[in-house]
Formats: sequence, structure tokens, C-alpha cells
Amino acid sequence: MSDWPFPPPRTPMEARVRDELPDTGSARGQAPGGWGYEPKWDGFRALSWSGRPGSAPEADGDARLDSRNHRPLLRYFPELRGALEQLPAGCVVDGEVVYVQGGRTDFDVLSQRIHPAESRIAKLSVETPAQLVAFDLLAIDGEDLRPAPYRERRERLEALVGGLERPWHLTPATRDRTVAEQWFTAFDSAGCDGIVAKQLDEPYVEGKRHMIKVKLRRTIDAVVGGYRMHKLGDRIGSLLLGLYDQAGQLHFVGHCSGFSDEERVALLDRITPLRVEDGFGNEARRPGEPSRWANEKTLEWYAVRPELVCEVSVDQFTGIRFRHASRFERWRPDKEPQDCAMDQIEPPPGPSFDDLVTTVVEQEGL
Repeated sequence: MSDWPFPPPRTPMEARVRDELPDTGSARGQAPGGWGYEPKWDGFRALSWSGRPGSAPEADGDARLDSRNHRPLLRYFPELRGALEQLPAGCVVDGEVVYVQGGRTDFDVLSQRIHPAESRIAKLSVETPAQLVAFDLLAIDGEDLRPAPYRERRERLEALVGGLERPWHLTPATRDRTVAEQWFTAFDSAGCDGIVAKQLDEPYVEGKRHMIKVKLRRTIDAVVGGYRMHKLGDRIGSLLLGLYDQAGQLHFVGHCSGFSDEERVALLDRITPLRVEDGFGNEARRPGEPSRWANEKTLEWYAVRPELVCEVSVDQFTGIRFRHASRFERWRPDKEPQDCAMDQIEPPPGPSFDDLVTTVVEQEGL
């Protein structure tokens, strides 16, 4: 029998997205006991369940690594089994599976680890080994900590991770809102993509959005290199955006589509005269390239002369592309298209991932 105080799988506590971090004295989201703040790392959310060394895979008491949707992740990250077996009996840790390259988390490489072939999984587990970042504790020594306040769970987590070895890491935490706001830019170099706020006196509430998440957003000046039509057929669906590399090739990097119906119709009138037969560089990344995540047919798109420049805000990058749709901010008639370069999405200088997380507790307690 397992030593966990509750059976798997469980659904992690989630976060509501907000534009600003909460504060104890703010009108929105009062928290009499205060708030704790943590960086949000760019990886796969996962619950780690302790296991007995030598247990048969998937046997009762065997280690588990579960996604937020209850999918077993240990199959794809077999190199993390030893990390789970480091945990004391009856232990469940909430955290993030990450891959670190060049001092920062790399979601693009991490996503390639989800592969159906056993031989490929075994190969990648050696070539691109994952790591674990712990940020909450649900159980330890068979004790259910979910009813305990976050400040207590954090204290117990610090004591736990202080005795663990790599690939375990402890995420930083602070109760100082000013410090947390500084992390948006200070931790960008390490792959932090936002800040999460938790009420210090609140228990762990499974499956509910009881945390607050504020995403890091960067502004980018991009060139409009094409567009897709709206399903109604008389207006723009989305603008296709590009950035220039050092060789002068315009690469497709993402799209934006947050326009009103009136703006979509006006945009079609504005952009149709700019249509050309082909767009983006012949050797550059282009819209509609095959995706390992989808098999549907490529959506039709129309190229335009690269004359229009707009400023957009972006929350996450995967390689040289926006992972999600960007948010249109304004037109930039004062900006030359050729000035919209790839260096805008290069990682900023600053501390590395290893500078910010630790396997030894040297961080501010809550």
C-alpha cells in the first residue's frame, strides 16, 4: 500500500490571470494575512508523488509524476524517477518540470520530450534531461498538508528541498510586492514568464483558481507580412507578423487578431492594395508550416508588401515565434520595417536559472 494520505490523481490549484499583482491593502482580492509571491517558470505543471526505490512501475506505492490533467508524465521523463524516489514516504510536491539550456528554461526543447516512441524517449532523457522546481507541498510523511495555510506549507517545503539533491530545485518566494514586481524583468533572463501570488493564510484548494497570476508581457515592433481572412469572408481574421534576421530575411513569428468587427472590415480595405504573390523570406520561417501538434490542413493566407509596422505585446516565446496570439497595441508609422529585427526577442542579460533556484535553502522565508 502507498503511504500517501490521499489517493492519486489530484488536480492542482490553479490561478486567475490579472493585470496587476494583488496587495494586502488593495481593494481587489483582500488578503488579511498578506500575500506570498513566486516566479512562474516556463515548463509543465506536475504533481510529484514519492515512491519506494525498486518498486515495479505502476505498482501500488510506485512513484508518480502527473500532469495537471492527470496524464502520467514519468513515461516521458524516466530520468526523474530517481528524483521522486528521493522524496520521503507519503510525500506529494506541486511543481514544474523544466528543461534548462543556456541558463534559462526552454519550453520548445521540453515539449519535444512528449514523444510516442520508447527509443526516442530513452535517447532524449539522456540528451535533454529535465529538472524539477518545487513550489508547494501537499503531503509529507503521510500527513495531509492541504488544509494548512500556505505560509506553513512553504516552511515545510523549504525544509524538505534543503535535504534533496538535483534535479530538485526550490523556487524563490517573497512577501514583498515591490520585490515581486522587480522579478518581472530581473528574472526574465532565466526563463521566468510571470509572477504567481498566493494568500499566506489560505489552504491548498484543489482544482480552484485561488491563486493570482500576472504574465510578463514584452512589447515588440513587428512587420505585417500577410493576413488571414475571417470566416465571415468580408473582414480580416488575423494579421501575420514578421521580424528580420541579420541576413535581411523576414521570418513569420506570430499573429494578432484582437480587433473589433469594425476594425476588421477597415483593415481589409487598408491591406488589400498591398497584396503580393509571395511574402516572407524564401529561406525563412513562413505561415502554415507543419506542426507536430496538429494534422489539420494549412490555413490559407495572403502575403502583403512589408510596409506596415505595428507594436504588439507578447507573453511567451517558443524559439523565434510567439507561443500565443499577440495583443495589438498601436500602429508605428514612424518605424521603418527593416528596423524590426530579431534581436527584440533575444533573451535579456541577467541572472541564470541556477542563480535563482537552489537545492539549499538560502531564501527568504514567508
